[in-house]
Amino acid sequence: LLDYGMWERGDKTNQGIIELNASSIGMAKAALEALDELNLFGAKGGPGSVVHALADDIQHCQSILSSMLPLASMSKEVDAGTLAILTYPAFAVEDMALVNLTKEEIISKLQGRYGCCRFLRDGHKTPKEDPSRLYYESAELKLFENIECEWPLFWTYLILDGIFTNSPEQVQEYQEALEGILIKQKDGIPLVPELYSVPHDKVEEEYGSPHSVERIPLGKLPLKWAQSLYVLGNLLAEGFLAPGEIDPLNRRFSTIPKPDVVVQVAVLAESEDIKALLLKEGIEVETVADIHPLHVQPSRVLGHIYARLGRNKRLGLTGRPYRRIGVLGTSKFYIIRNTMFSFTPQFIDHQQFYLALDNQMIVEMLRTDLSYLSSRWRMTGRPTVTFPISQSMLSGSTPLDPAVLAMLRKLQDGYYGGARVQAGKLSDFLTTSCFAHLSFLDGKAPGNGQCFPGDPEHGGADAGEDDDFRSLHELPYDDGKEEEEEGWRVVVTGAEGGPVDHEAMVQLLKDTHNLQDQGDILYILFKDKGLDWDTGLQGKGSTVRCLLGELYQRAGGQHLWGLVRLISGMLRQKVEELDWACSDLLAHQKHLTVGLPPEPREKTITAPIPLEQLSLLIEEASDHNITVAVLTQEIIVFLAMSIRTHPDLFAEMFRLRIGLIIQVMATELAQSLNCNEAEATESLMSLSPSELKNLLHHILSGKEFGVQRNMSPAISIHLHSNAGATKSERAGISKLKSDMKMVGHARNTDGYQAWPMAAQATPRRSAEPCARRLLQESLEDSAEGRYTQRQSRIYQPMHSTQCHGLSIEGYVLPSSTTREIKFSVHVEALLNRVPQPEYRQLLVEAILVLTMLADVDIQSIGSIVHVEKIVHLANDMFYKDQMDLGAEEQMLERDPANGVCRLLYDSAPSGRFGTMTYLTKAVATYVQDFLPAGACAVQ
Repeated sequence: LLDYGMWERGDKTNQGIIELNASSIGMAKAALEALDELNLFGAKGGPGSVVHALADDIQHCQSILSSMLPLASMSKEVDAGTLAILTYPAFAVEDMALVNLTKEEIISKLQGRYGCCRFLRDGHKTPKEDPSRLYYESAELKLFENIECEWPLFWTYLILDGIFTNSPEQVQEYQEALEGILIKQKDGIPLVPELYSVPHDKVEEEYGSPHSVERIPLGKLPLKWAQSLYVLGNLLAEGFLAPGEIDPLNRRFSTIPKPDVVVQVAVLAESEDIKALLLKEGIEVETVADIHPLHVQPSRVLGHIYARLGRNKRLGLTGRPYRRIGVLGTSKFYIIRNTMFSFTPQFIDHQQFYLALDNQMIVEMLRTDLSYLSSRWRMTGRPTVTFPISQSMLSGSTPLDPAVLAMLRKLQDGYYGGARVQAGKLSDFLTTSCFAHLSFLDGKAPGNGQCFPGDPEHGGADAGEDDDFRSLHELPYDDGKEEEEEGWRVVVTGAEGGPVDHEAMVQLLKDTHNLQDQGDILYILFKDKGLDWDTGLQGKGSTVRCLLGELYQRAGGQHLWGLVRLISGMLRQKVEELDWACSDLLAHQKHLTVGLPPEPREKTITAPIPLEQLSLLIEEASDHNITVAVLTQEIIVFLAMSIRTHPDLFAEMFRLRIGLIIQVMATELAQSLNCNEAEATESLMSLSPSELKNLLHHILSGKEFGVQRNMSPAISIHLHSNAGATKSERAGISKLKSDMKMVGHARNTDGYQAWPMAAQATPRRSAEPCARRLLQESLEDSAEGRYTQRQSRIYQPMHSTQCHGLSIEGYVLPSSTTREIKFSVHVEALLNRVPQPEYRQLLVEAILVLTMLADVDIQSIGSIVHVEKIVHLANDMFYKDQMDLGAEEQMLERDPANGVCRLLYDSAPSGRFGTMTYLTKAVATYVQDFLPAGACAVQ
C-alpha cells in the first residue's frame, strides 16, 4: 500500500502525496516474517492468539523490493532511510548484490562531512526552508540542492552494518567520523545531534562548493533514535553484546545463499479412465480416491478458510478478508481438525476465469509457478504441488492433449521450467513436505455460510456444482464445425426496430443446434432481462446466469474463445490474481492505463487498488464493452507474467497502455492477414489465451513475425527466420507506447465490434518514414523509458545552463534530480497533452537535440526553453528549403492543428532533409545569442 514513508511526509514536496516506499515495504516484510506463528499470549495463549502470516504476502513484498531498489520511491531516487531495511534491524533484502548496490548509491549521493542527508533536495531545516508552511512548491526544491541537512544517524547504521558484515574497516571508518561530530556534555557523555545544517550566511558558498563550509548542529540533542543506535554499536564493537543477542531470529543471515529447492509434483487423475490413459503413456498416477484419507481441494477453499482467521464476535472482528492464496500457500500440506488437506494451484480453477480452459496456458502457468517456487521457497521442507488431470485436458483428436502429455514427460525427467522437480505420489512426499497446522479452526463449527473443505452445504468441493446447469443439457448442439466456418456473430437487440419477443427467443434457444447462436440469444436476454431472469426452460430455476454457466463450460470444451470471452464478460468474471498482477507491474515502475485515449476515457493506474475497484475501473474505461473489459484483464495478467520472466522486454517502457495494446494487436492481424477491421477483431477475439500471450510476447520482443490463417477463424503465429531485431527496428515496444490514430469513438457499448480495435495506420513494414515514425522508431523515441535512460542528459541543460525548465505547448517541465521516476511522470503527462503522434514525436526529437547543449559552454539560454518554438523554427527552415528547390505548394500542405508541413512528418530523422538535421539547426539558431564568441553554430 501507499503511505507517507519513514519520514511521514510522503512525496518530497511535503504536500501529503502518498507513494510506494521501499523502506515501508521492507519493514512490512520483516514484520510478517518475525510475527509468523507467534503466540501473542505466550505459554498462556491458545490457538486463537497465534499470528499467521502468509508466505505469498511475504514474497510479494520481496518481489517489490527487488524491483524497486535502489530506488526509494517515485519522488526519491535514493533515500538513506532504506539503510534500516538493508541492515539492522530489518535485514529485509535477500540479494547481497542489491544490498551493496543500494548502500553504494546512498554513500555516493547522500554522504557528506557530518553524516548523510535523507534524500536529494530535502528542505527540512535548511536555511532556504520557509518555516511558516509545511509544504514546498515543486520549483522550490531546486533551492535545497547541495545544502540538504546531514544526519549523523545514518553513520550509526553503517557502524552496525560493518559489525554484522564482519567489516572492521568500515566500523573503524565511521566510528572515527562520528566521534568528530559528537557533542560532549560537561560530564563527558557524547551525544548524537539530530542533524547539521548550513549557516544562513554560508549558503552561497556551499552552493558554489558543496561540503566545504562548517555546519552547525540543529534539532534535538540527542536524537534518541541515533543515540540508541550509537550506544548499541559501541556495545557490539567492544564485545559487551553479541550479534545474536539483538537479532534472536537470525535475520542477519537472510543474504546467505540458500540450497537449491526441489519442487515435488504429485499428478492426480480425475477418474479411473484418465488414470488408464496415462498408464498407457507410461505415466503412473493416482486418482483422488486412491489418496484417502488425504483430501484435495481447490485453492479458493483455502482462501475461504483463511477468511475465518481473526474472527471474533465479542470484539466485533470479521476476520481476514477473502483473498486468493498464491502458489506458496497451496504448496504445503494443511492439518485442519485432525484431517490432512492438500490444495491445488489457483491457476487451474477454470470456474474463476477461462485461462484454465486452455491447456497450453495451464502448462505455461505451471512452468512459471515451478520456477517461482524454486527461487522463492524459504520454508522448512519441500514445496509440494498437487496437479490434477481433468476431463477438460483431454483432446478431441488424441486421448490426451499433446502439450499436457509433453509436460508430464518432462516432469518425469526431473527438470522443468528451470526448476528441479521430483514427480511422485502424495503419500511419498509426506515425510519431506512442509506442513501447516491451522489451529484457529480447532473446535469451531463452520457457521455464517463459510466455505469449508468437504462441506457441500457451504460450497466445499463436494458440493454439486453443476446442479443449476442442467437446463441446457437437453438442448441440441453440434461439434462446433459450423461455428468455425461461420465465425462469431453478435445479434443486435431490436435490429429490425421492433420489440423483441423474449418468449420466442427462449423457444429459439431451445431449438437451435449452434452454440454461437445460443450465445447470441442469451446475450440478448442478458441485455434486456438481466442475469437473474428465469427463462422457464425445463422448469423453474433456469435463469440466464445458469444457462450462461452451462454454455461457458461447453464453449470452453470446444475452444470457442470468442464465445467464452463474451460469456465471461456477461458473468462479470474476474481474474483473482488481477490485483496482484497490477501490483507487480506497478512495483516494476510501470504505470498502467486502461481504455483508449484520450483522457478521461483512458484511466491511469498509478497505485495498487483492490480487485473489485480495479474491475469497475476497467469496465468503465472499456465503455462497458464486456469483451474488451475481459480482454483487458487477460492482457494485464500476461504482462505481469512476462515482466517476471523477461523483465528486459520492458526496459524502455514506463507506461503500459492496455487499450492501445489491444488496438495494436488487431492492427497487426489486419496487416498480416490482409483483412478489414471487423475480420481482424474477430480473429483477435478467437485467439486462445496462449496464442494471445504468444502474440503479445512477439510484439514486446520487437522481432519480425508472421501470422497465417489455418482455418477461419483460427490463425498461427510464427517467427520469421531472418528476424534479427535491431535497436532501430524494435517495432513491438514502440507499438505499446504509440498513440495510433483511432477509427473513432465507440457508438455502441454492447458488442465488442463497437470498440475501435484496429487502427487505420500504414502497414508496419512500409518504407514511408511517417508510418515508421508512428509505429516504430518515432514512438520508441517518445517512450518514457528513453527519458529515464537520458534523464541526466535532459536534466543537464536545465541545470548547467541555468535553464529553469522546458515548456511544451504552454506547460512547463521543471528540473529534477537525475534518476527521479517522478520526472518521467511529468514528461509523460506533458507529452500526452499533444494529441497528434507525429507532432509529439517532433517535440521528442527536439528535446533529445537539446541534450547536446550539456556539452556546450553556454551560460544561459533563458529561464524557460520553449520546445514547440524550436519545432516550428525547424519547420520554417524545411519549408523554405523545399520552396527554394521548386516544391509545389500542394506538396507542402500544413497540418491545420499545428501548422507543421506534413512532408516534414514524412521525412526520415537523418539525411540532408531529415528531421533531426533541421531540429539541430533550429536549436543552434535558438541559442545563437548565448553561444560563446567564435563558437560553431552547429556541432
